[in-house]
Amino acid sequence: MSSGKAIVLAVVAAGCSLAAVAVAPGVSPGPGIRYATDAYPGFDSEDELLKPSRKEPGWFGWINGPSKDTAAEQFEYAASLEAEESWKGAKKAYDALVREWPTSPEAPKAQKAVADICLSKMLDSEAAFAEYRYLLDFYSAQCNYDEIVELMYKTAELMRDEGKVILFKRFDNTVDVRRAYEAVVLRAPGASFAPQAMLTIASLREDEDRQETAATVYENLRSMYPSSPEAVTALYREAKARMVVLRRCEYNRERVRDTIGFLSFAIESGKLDPGQAEEVGQFRAEARALLEEEAYNAAKFYDSRTRTRRSAISAYQRFLDEYPTSDRAPEVRRRLFEMQEGK
Repeated sequence: MSSGKAIVLAVVAAGCSLAAVAVAPGVSPGPGIRYATDAYPGFDSEDELLKPSRKEPGWFGWINGPSKDTAAEQFEYAASLEAEESWKGAKKAYDALVREWPTSPEAPKAQKAVADICLSKMLDSEAAFAEYRYLLDFYSAQCNYDEIVELMYKTAELMRDEGKVILFKRFDNTVDVRRAYEAVVLRAPGASFAPQAMLTIASLREDEDRQETAATVYENLRSMYPSSPEAVTALYREAKARMVVLRRCEYNRERVRDTIGFLSFAIESGKLDPGQAEEVGQFRAEARALLEEEAYNAAKFYDSRTRTRRSAISAYQRFLDEYPTSDRAPEVRRRLFEMQEGK
């Protein structure tokens, strides 16, 4: 069992509040904290996500409906099943309460019980995350916001560790896990774990082979949490992600220039360790070489029978002005002299 999983199970099993254990202040929305309506470049848009709908009584109420006549009686009944360690029965009874009496005082307590059972008893982190998210989305004022969002984060960590089981086989679940982390950041951008969550989101984007989007998330992380340790990590990782994109799109002159500018900024920031700074310096040299290659090829393009001598002379002169110390400079000077002499 992973250490993260052990912590979550111990806390839930003991029935204590995570808010009293290790929750940093400012998790729930407050003055000066970003909201979900703010821009989060690199996150999936709300239109791309399946929004949880309000739970309603099922069609087959005699099977899945409540066994008691009131919410209070149903809650007591569900709690008795839980005490007997009848986890499936207790979960079903709590869920029936939420569906039948969604506005009752017992509903948010029952909803949390559903999530807790999914997590600590059924060991289904994906289902648990969905239930905690439902609790936060529909009962945010009736639950301990800090505690639930912390549980969401730890459950997302478990989802990442465990993967997804389909037909008894375990697979990576990158997209769903990433969206879980995004949901946490959107609901608690002021949490102490938010920078680490964003770092994970960017890393998962790289796992999806979406380095350009990953770089966007790294950049947003640095902007939102500039003094965090994660911002320094993001600076280096963004440089690497940008280079992957550059190597795929080296023909784009503006992208090359933009990448060189960023790499220079990263080096001059003084935040990289010596090894990272050396590597990023090599990235910059590679990018500059691409730019030089493009400029040389552009000059050669004009040096043809279909182009005017004046255009070719101008192109070669521009190359020498920009790259006077280039390895190709002697060759360009020789050809420029020949053309100026009319050869």
